[in-house]
Amino acid sequence: MPLYYLIALFIGLPIVELALLFEVHGIVGFLPTILLVFCTGMLGAVLVRRQGLSILAKIQQEMACGNVPTPHMIDGVMVLVAGAMLITPGIITDACGFLLLVPFIRTKIRFWLKKKLEEKIRRGFVQVNVKRET
Repeated sequence: MPLYYLIALFIGLPIVELALLFEVHGIVGFLPTILLVFCTGMLGAVLVRRQGLSILAKIQQEMACGNVPTPHMIDGVMVLVAGAMLITPGIITDACGFLLLVPFIRTKIRFWLKKKLEEKIRRGFVQVNVKRET
């Protein structure tokens, strides 16, 4: 991802979030807006904790069976990102955070990431070196 996308994201997203919160404030008022931000953060923290512990248990089960828990590890990263988004005040970040907590959505994202990685490997942008144990 080019640097200017990241700059636009880190500068533009908070501005859009702030504008949306002002719009919500104009519609429902100050206290309901504050409660909305607070409640989504609290609910998000509870859901992230629950799903994180569940994923951790799945990772431990897979490792105990001698399997590499790659899908569960990727899910764990997505749940971690969801947690960061949910504790960040804002409507867009909350929506994205809650979407990342839906297992079906995570599966779709994981599949998309796998296809992107395979495509980059085929094009030679990514090299994978495998060291065999002797």
